[in-house]
Amino acid sequence: MIFQYDITCSLVSYKNDRQILLAAINSFLNTTLKVKLYLIDNSPTDELKDLIFSDRVEYIFNPANPGFGAAHNIAIKKAITEKSIYHLILNPDIFFEGGVLEKLVSFMNVNKDIGHVMPKVLYPNNEIQYLCKTNPTPFDLFARRFMPGPIKKLFKARMDKYEYKDKDYSRIMFNIPYLSGCFMFLRTDTLKKVGLFDDRIFMYIEDADLTRRFLEVSKTAYYPDAVVYHHFAKGSHKNWKLTWYSIHGAYIYFNKWGWF
Repeated sequence: MIFQYDITCSLVSYKNDRQILLAAINSFLNTTLKVKLYLIDNSPTDELKDLIFSDRVEYIFNPANPGFGAAHNIAIKKAITEKSIYHLILNPDIFFEGGVLEKLVSFMNVNKDIGHVMPKVLYPNNEIQYLCKTNPTPFDLFARRFMPGPIKKLFKARMDKYEYKDKDYSRIMFNIPYLSGCFMFLRTDTLKKVGLFDDRIFMYIEDADLTRRFLEVSKTAYYPDAVVYHHFAKGSHKNWKLTWYSIHGAYIYFNKWGWF
């Protein structure tokens, strides 16, 4: 098979800060690999389209806003058709230095049995983000979102285990059950077997569902030699509409995978 791209990338935007979004785009394009980025803009207007300055970027205006996973699916279908070796799910608030994509490609080229890898993710101040997780349970999600701090402290050991805080984030880890959707580096051939995001989930927990499906047919990995930065904000903790999306997504997820 002749591959058209080394990496395709989908980036879904919704009224994002222009400079932060541009940093994400530039980070991905800062490579000599053959790449293409699909910018799926779910915003009500197409004012972000003037950020497109390269023929390696395709802008897709999608004001119906079907959600995070459904919007990424538009690009994933294109990536499969256009024959990329790898596909990256990239958040619009991620940035990284040159060489990160090359490290991930080298790692995946050596480890053919891995279908999905996530790099080390840091806050802009260089603090670690604990984005490797065990499979979620209804209790874990409820506790993280709704349980008051003093009560939550009683379950600290459980919460730490859920976020792999009992593991060494400086070392490579394999077969992580749940990897964050902020940066999902996927083998496209495996993605074709696994299928698209579950577009019934508007946003939140669709990454847990996809990681779980990858583990059914391949290995997953956390690779700390590659480092990216994430302007992480727990939107669902600040907005009741987003909270509802998280509850609805969890309902779909647990109906699929089981509640107990």
